[in-house]
Formats: sequence, structure tokens, C-alpha cells
Amino acid sequence: MSSLAVNEQLDFNSLKEYLDLTDGNLASHLKGLEKEEFIGVKKSFVGRKPNTQYYMTKKGKKAFDDHLKALEKLINRPN
Repeated sequence: MSSLAVNEQLDFNSLKEYLDLTDGNLASHLKGLEKEEFIGVKKSFVGRKPNTQYYMTKKGKKAFDDHLKALEKLINRPN
């Protein structure tokens, strides 16, 4: 999610390279995020090659922001 939080959208190969994941591992994660409606998918063709772009939805942005707030709260908690 963090890669999509700082990029408007990324294609499958860019995400795979950026995150250093296998095709199957990335596809599995993306499927779960799509099922939760945290990411959206745009499919098109570039020339004759299929191209799949992923972007963060409003629901995904809220979930990611909530996650960051929870992490900050945990980090800033007094010992």
C-alpha cells in the first residue's frame, strides 16, 4: 500500500520490481487488497501487450492512514 500511497498508480511490473516480489506473491497480495476494495484496477493495452495499472481507492487511503496513525500511537507510547 505504501508504494501506491506515494504514486498515483503503478503497473504490475513496476510494483513487482519496486517490491521485489514474485509474480504469484504479488498477484496474491493484490487480489486480497482488491477484494477489500483498498485498490482499484485499470486494464488496458500498450501496443499489443496487456497492461494492468493499480491505484489506491478512497477506502484504501483511509485504511492506510488509520494504519499509520496506529503505528505512530504505538511508537509514541511511553515505556
